[in-house]
Amino acid sequence: MKDVIICRCEEVSLTDLEDAAKKYNCSARELKLRTRAGMGFCGGRTCRPAVDKVLTSITGEDPTNNIPLKVAPPVRPLSLSDLGGVNHD
Repeated sequence: MKDVIICRCEEVSLTDLEDAAKKYNCSARELKLRTRAGMGFCGGRTCRPAVDKVLTSITGEDPTNNIPLKVAPPVRPLSLSDLGGVNHD
């Protein structure tokens, strides 16, 4: 259960979060910055609730009570044809 992935984009596991918290004795925000949990391609849209809950249980503080990290959508949407390189012109 310890090697369950909390943030898929950055491949951060529960063990990674717990180890960083013990090693650096850091706040929830610093733990996010050190592990990059919630800072991957999705910008935390997928994992933010799980990351916040885990950080609260590890550090005892609510990460959203500090300076919150931004949750951002991808820069711009792309069509599947743009990704596959198919030109319809």
